[in-house]
Amino acid sequence: MALIHRTTVKPTKVELLTDWLPTRPWYRGGPDAPVLERSGGFRLDDPEGEVGIEFMVVTDTSGPERIAYLVPLTYRGAPLEGAEHALVGTMEHGVLGKRWAYDGCHDPVLVAELLSLLAGEAQAMAQSITDTPDHEVTRSGTAASLAPAGFAPEPVDDEEGTRLPAPGGSALHVHRVLVPVDENPPTPPRGALGHVASGWSGPADTRLRSVFMTLRTR
Repeated sequence: MALIHRTTVKPTKVELLTDWLPTRPWYRGGPDAPVLERSGGFRLDDPEGEVGIEFMVVTDTSGPERIAYLVPLTYRGAPLEGAEHALVGTMEHGVLGKRWAYDGCHDPVLVAELLSLLAGEAQAMAQSITDTPDHEVTRSGTAASLAPAGFAPEPVDDEEGTRLPAPGGSALHVHRVLVPVDENPPTPPRGALGHVASGWSGPADTRLRSVFMTLRTR
C-alpha cells in the first residue's frame, strides 16, 4: 500500500515536467515553456513497497487550446541502474529525502504493475488518498497480459506517444496526448486486446475522459 505523505517536494513534480516535457517527441507545445497544471491521474502499488508509481495528467494552458498529457512516473530512493536516459529529475521529499523521478515507461516495476492492472490482477488507487481505490479507472484485458519474471521494458517514443512491446506478441500503446471522448466510461478502440481509461479535470469544473493506454497486436 502506497502511503501518501502531506509534505513538501522541491522542486515540485510540475516544475520537473515543465523542463522535461518539451524534450519529448510527442510534445505538442510551441517554442515557449509550457504552463502546466495538475489535472488528475491515479497510482498503482508496488508489491515490494519500494517504488512509488503514479500516472499523472498535466494540462498545458499556455496556448489557445488546452493540451492534456499523460505522464507515468516512478519515484525511487536510489538511482535505477541503466536508466539514466529516463531520469526526469531529482526531488527533495520532506519525509523520504532525495527521490529520483523516472519516466515510468522505462521502469520495470511500473510496467509490470500496469500489465497486472490490464489483466485484472492489480487495483488502480486514488492519486492523493492513502489506501483508497480509484473506481473511475476502467480496464479490460486477460491474464496473458501479465509480465513474466525478469521482463524488461523497451519503450519507443515517437510523435504518437510511447509503444511498449508486451508479452504474447502484443504492444502497449501509452497515449501521451489525451483526446477527450464523449463515452463514460470510455470504450477501447476496435480490435484492442485491452485498455485502461480514466478522467481528469477540465476547464470550468468539467470532467474529461479518455483511453489512457491500449493493448494491441504488434
